[in-house]
Amino acid sequence: MKLKTRLILANASTVVIPMITTVIIALAVFFIFGKLFGIGFSYEHQQKQSMLKFELISETSTWRRTPEVFDEISYQKYLLEQLQAIHGEILLIKDDDIKFSSRNFSKIEVAKALEVGDIVGKSEHLSIDNTSYSVQKVDIKYKDGSLGVALLLLPVDHENGINSLLILLVVSFILTFAFTNIIVLYQFSRSIINPLHTLQSAAAEIAKGNLDYSIGEEGDEEIQALCRDLELMRIKLKDSVHTQLKYEDNRKLLVSSISHDLKTPVTSIKGYVEGILDGIASNPEKVERYLKTIALKAHQIDQMIDDLLLYAKLDLNQIPFDFERIDIVGYLQSCILEYEPELERNHIGISFSNELNQQQHVLIDRERMRRVIMNIFDNSCKYMMSHGQGEISIFLRDTVSSIIIELRDNGSGIEERDLPHIFDRFYRSDAARYKGSGLGLAIAKQIIEGHNGRVWAVSHGKEGTSIMISLSKS
Repeated sequence: MKLKTRLILANASTVVIPMITTVIIALAVFFIFGKLFGIGFSYEHQQKQSMLKFELISETSTWRRTPEVFDEISYQKYLLEQLQAIHGEILLIKDDDIKFSSRNFSKIEVAKALEVGDIVGKSEHLSIDNTSYSVQKVDIKYKDGSLGVALLLLPVDHENGINSLLILLVVSFILTFAFTNIIVLYQFSRSIINPLHTLQSAAAEIAKGNLDYSIGEEGDEEIQALCRDLELMRIKLKDSVHTQLKYEDNRKLLVSSISHDLKTPVTSIKGYVEGILDGIASNPEKVERYLKTIALKAHQIDQMIDDLLLYAKLDLNQIPFDFERIDIVGYLQSCILEYEPELERNHIGISFSNELNQQQHVLIDRERMRRVIMNIFDNSCKYMMSHGQGEISIFLRDTVSSIIIELRDNGSGIEERDLPHIFDRFYRSDAARYKGSGLGLAIAKQIIEGHNGRVWAVSHGKEGTSIMISLSKS
């Protein structure tokens, strides 16, 4: 239920329910006391009493227009029946003589009735035979010019009953109104206040750093939406903290890996420099060999730093890609020609198999994609350094929407447990890491994903490994 609807229903119920309850109580009182106990303030009784009053008091009443009607037996019978139903009495006086009465009145009773009827405030009552009556007096003028008075006596108990009924109804309305408000407040506590307390507790737990405190959906629609938003906020905050901790761990790993990777070439450079300074390199040929080694180690350090900077820029999306539509077959052949001399020096052969049925184009950055191919070639060479005659095979095939490039080597292979991690930076294992910066495949993955592509590895056991690249067709 919506909160707005609940508020409308709550406000309406605080008025409608007491009114309905009061009406039911009034009807019950009319029925019980009017029917079962014979107390005359039932609805029928009040209706008859009101009709008689109207007939007597109204300016257009029959008594006023034609008082001679009292002479008719049928009207007298009708009037007596009406008076009997409400336990009332009537008295008609003409020229100080009783013209008609519903019972025998003494002269004293007649005098008292006339005296009470003359009182303006009607606060006085007439007591006859232990019964109190209120007196309604109307002056009557006959057609012959004579004057008369009609007195209607109504039991005061009836009026007291009406007053008691009104008091009862007012008290019932007040009590029902109070009870209804208590019920509505209780319902609000369950549907609104309790969920808000739950949200307050959850906010307090989150403020303490307890991001595992889940927030359930309860209450009305608006509060449930608030719970969902806060739960989503908690999840995102938890992910953010987790990512931050992961970045912190990566930073520590980065520092540790850089220190480890730089220590070996720096130690070698330091050793060879000290050898030259100490005179260990006693002839020009040995000095030249030492210097070449120092230059090689310095180049390795420079390459490590370049790889680290490139990965950092790729990770922060600071390097823009210069995409162009190219023929994938010609592009791969140019990459093979460029790297083929390096493979020959390492005694590694290379082959290319084009399984495409027609010419296909892809949208890539030439330089960045070339870095991917070279990094994979370098990684393959590391696997095959002590594995006899090496061989790299490139297979090019397509699917409905993408181009698949497979670069397979016949190296020592990668353990199945290491396959999901070989594209992580600085991942170390005996099979997946030999030497270098440890960022080659990580850089390749970043570049491929920058092309909206996908890269993964397939192990062939001791027969080598395949690196698979998927690129969208252009």
